[in-house]
Amino acid sequence: MKVRVILLLLGSVFVFAAAAHAQDVAPAELPSAPSAAKQQAQHKPAPPPPQAAITQQPATPQTSPATTSPNSEANGPAAGQSQPGTTPQPEGTTAPATPAPAPNDDSAATIVKRVNEVNVVFTVTDKHGRYVRDLKKNDFKIIDDGKPALELRSFRAETDLPLEAGLLIDASNSIRDRFKFEQEAAIEFLNQTVRRKYDRAFVVGFDATPEVTQDFTDSTEALSVGVRALRPGGGTALFDALYFACRDKLLKSSPNGAVRRAIILLSDGDDNQSHVTREEAIEMAERAEVVVYTISTNLTGSGGKHGDKVLERIAEATGGRSYVPFQLTEVANAFASIQEELRSQYAISYKPADFRPDGRFRTIEISAKQKGLRVRSRRGYYAPVQ
Repeated sequence: MKVRVILLLLGSVFVFAAAAHAQDVAPAELPSAPSAAKQQAQHKPAPPPPQAAITQQPATPQTSPATTSPNSEANGPAAGQSQPGTTPQPEGTTAPATPAPAPNDDSAATIVKRVNEVNVVFTVTDKHGRYVRDLKKNDFKIIDDGKPALELRSFRAETDLPLEAGLLIDASNSIRDRFKFEQEAAIEFLNQTVRRKYDRAFVVGFDATPEVTQDFTDSTEALSVGVRALRPGGGTALFDALYFACRDKLLKSSPNGAVRRAIILLSDGDDNQSHVTREEAIEMAERAEVVVYTISTNLTGSGGKHGDKVLERIAEATGGRSYVPFQLTEVANAFASIQEELRSQYAISYKPADFRPDGRFRTIEISAKQKGLRVRSRRGYYAPVQ
């Protein structure tokens, strides 16, 4: 009997010790709960995107901030996404009905109104090519998508409207022999154009890929350093560089008020490595409402080369001008002419007739009622999508 009691006591002690040991080691051996692992993964910071990454996808419809001035209609979540503050329901279950707002809830009585207003910057020249700067609102006629504008809302001569500019310089092997002079001409242009605490500019050099050597700044010293940092070499991806500058720089900028957007593109126009087409690059410039000025580095003066025709097409489609210098020293003259035009512009805003927020391209035709005057502006815009 005593032997049995002793054996039972020893067995109880052994079981108790084994259980205590298992309790001590269990937390170290069990894997983390799936929900905890998922939560840790969600809190890991995503790697930043490359600064000058170029996607091979075609331009996607976007609403440019300056095309219209909507009172921002509230948009619901995308399909398959949850509203903030709600718990996603498993598949095959029905989410509980959201209670209707109380009669005294102010949010239930909110009225959202969309105001469609198109803003256009343009220049006027006489038959001798001289800028005309003293015209009034009633001196112009606007046709939007084939119909007269419903209402002209504002008009002013924009000699001092803030400027957002991008300087795109071809740094491919094809312009190596004249690269240094073009850098100095570009620096002089920036020094004469960008005003401290008012205008902003950035510098992009491109060969096979675009490279931002100076981001948006109002410092002409920093911009000069960015231009001098460029080194020629490699192939030419002109269309990619223009697409990138419009989509990733100008479209993503957030100005406090109305601005003019311009790109000065210095290149020979020969593209051999782009992933996007010329027309896709032009479309992105139109979405960003950018006026593109091109300066050819071919130095032929004839405008007959294929590259010159490419540059001319880009400039005309966006309301800019194309310059083809006869000799190297005239590159500086082209920059000076662009600077003069940027200070000789008009800005008008109007309400189009029969406007539909369908995302399609709508044409713009601005003409002066006085004979002998030529108006140059962008050819149209993309309507926002409701």
